[in-house]
Amino acid sequence: MLVFEFKTYGNLEQFAAIDEAIRTVQFIRNKCIRLWMDAPKTGKYDLSKQSAVLAREFSFADKLNSTARQAATERAWSAISRFYDNCKAKISGKKGYPKFQKDNRSVEYKASGWKLADDRKSITFTDKNGIGRLKMKGTRDLNFYQPDQIKRVRLVKRADGYYVQFCIQIDREEKIQPTHKTIGLDVGLESFYTDSLGNKVENPRFYRTGEKKMKRSQRLVSRKVKGSKNRRKARVKLARVHLKISRQRKDHAIKLARCVITSNDVVVYEDLRIKNLVKNHCLAKSINDAGWYQFRVWLEYFGKVFKRATIAVNPAYTSQECSSCGSIVKKSLSARTHICQCGCKLDRDHNAGINILNSGLGTVGHTGTFALDATNASGEPTSILVGANLKRVSWLAERRIPRIHARGVSKLLAFAGKRN
Repeated sequence: MLVFEFKTYGNLEQFAAIDEAIRTVQFIRNKCIRLWMDAPKTGKYDLSKQSAVLAREFSFADKLNSTARQAATERAWSAISRFYDNCKAKISGKKGYPKFQKDNRSVEYKASGWKLADDRKSITFTDKNGIGRLKMKGTRDLNFYQPDQIKRVRLVKRADGYYVQFCIQIDREEKIQPTHKTIGLDVGLESFYTDSLGNKVENPRFYRTGEKKMKRSQRLVSRKVKGSKNRRKARVKLARVHLKISRQRKDHAIKLARCVITSNDVVVYEDLRIKNLVKNHCLAKSINDAGWYQFRVWLEYFGKVFKRATIAVNPAYTSQECSSCGSIVKKSLSARTHICQCGCKLDRDHNAGINILNSGLGTVGHTGTFALDATNASGEPTSILVGANLKRVSWLAERRIPRIHARGVSKLLAFAGKRN
C-alpha cells in the first residue's frame, strides 16, 4: 500500500466545509465508543450499522458520505480491538482503554464521495457537505495508477493547511544488485548510530535545535487572552514549529534508512523498547528527539521493498560484552571506550555494533520482533530471506567476522532453502 500526499488549495468556504466533515467524523466515532461502553458486547458490525442510525437522527451526519461514516465507525472499532488485543497479550501497564476523541484532524472516504479530474490535478468531493473541487499540488504523479487502485482518500488538516492523501493498493518492489555487505547498528544519543565498521552518523537533534524558537512561540501563546483571535494565531505559529520538527525527523529517518538498506545485504539492529527507555526522565527528551523507532520502521519497510534481510536482536549486554573474547567488561554510561584484558580497545559503540552483528548472524530465532514477523510502514509482514538473498547468506558463511557462529549461519542457510 502506497500513500501519496498533496497540498490542497481552495477558498474559506471549502475549508470550513472540511472542518465540518472532520467534526462529524469525530462525533460518529465518539458515539460508537459510547455505544460500546454502554453495551460491551457490541461488535464491529453493530458499530457499522450505527452509522446509518446516526445519519437518520442527525441531519449534519447525513450530509457526510456513507463510506466516510463507515470509516469513522472503523476508527472506533480499531481503538476497541486494540484494547482487547492488549488485554489478551497481558501487557504491563495501561491497556489503552478507548477514550473520546477531542482533536480529530482528518476525514476518510472509501470508493465513493470523490472524483479525480482527468488531468489528476484536482479532486471533487460529491457529498452534501459542499467541499466541492480542490486543486492539488505535489511531486507525485497519479497518472501511473488506475482509479480502482485508489482504495481510500483522506483529507487531513495540519497547521500549515489542508492535505489530501491517496491510499493506493500496490506492492512496491525494487531490484538492486547485491552488495555482499553486512552491518550491525548500535543507536545512541552521542551519535545517531555507530555501525560494526566503526562509522558514526551524527545525531541531528532537531528538537534541541528548534527549542529556542519553540519557547518563544509558547510565550506568545501564554500572553494572549484565551479565546481571542490573536491567541488562535499564536497557537497556529507554535503548531507550525512542531510540525517542522516532526517533518525534519521523518525525512532524516527515511533517507538514512534507505541508504543503509541499499548499501547492505543484511542489517542487524537492536530490538529496543522505547516505551521503557523514556521512563528515565533525565534522558527522555533526548531519546524521543532521536526518533529510533521511526528509523526502525523505515528500515523494515525498505528491507521488504529492496529484498534485504533485517534482523532485530536482544540488546542485552551488547555494550558490556567484549567483541574479541566474549568476556563481560562492566562500564558506566560515561565510559566511552571499551578496554578488555585480552588487549581489545575499541570505541564503546563500535564494540556494541560488532556484538549486534555477531548476535544477528549467529542465530535465526530471537526474542522480540524481527524481520520475519515484523510489520513495516505499509502494515504488511516482512521476510528475513527472499529470493536471491540465499547467495548473499552463503557469502556470509565464508567471510571472516570475529565470533560468528558457523552453526547459526548454517541454520540461516537451511532456513533460506525452505523459504525458497
